Amino acid sequence: MKHIELNSVCLKNPRGYMMIEALVSIAIFSIGFLAVATLVFSTTRNNTNGNLLTQANMLARQQMEQLKSTSDITTLTTGTFSDGPLDGNGNAGGIYTRTWTIQDPLGFDTSREIQVTVNWSWRGQDRSIVLTTLTKGNGT
Repeated sequence: MKHIELNSVCLKNPRGYMMIEALVSIAIFSIGFLAVATLVFSTTRNNTNGNLLTQANMLARQQMEQLKSTSDITTLTTGTFSDGPLDGNGNAGGIYTRTWTIQDPLGFDTSREIQVTVNWSWRGQDRSIVLTTLTKGNGT
């Protein structure tokens, strides 16, 4: 039976390996840190977009409820109306433009179809939401 001897390398100066281990650990830490930074930036961007969408939705709902609560529906003039620019609270000066269209869909002057659209532009992208309802007035 033959014995095979493996020649092992004896290190006389292991200090260089410690430097390599430190560089590898720094590289692993850097990759993890970049992943966390990317996550933070994307979360911030998504929260901002969600906030803008929520504000636009609230502006549309506010106008819709105001029009629906009219006691005498025949006082709502048919046509297209607009206000803006508005901020997220409905005050003058902001990124939102609100447009509403009132129609008499049946022609009997007993109901109105109301469509409220809120438009805004953010980072070069045009966005909008649309709410539509059919009402007889008094909030119904």
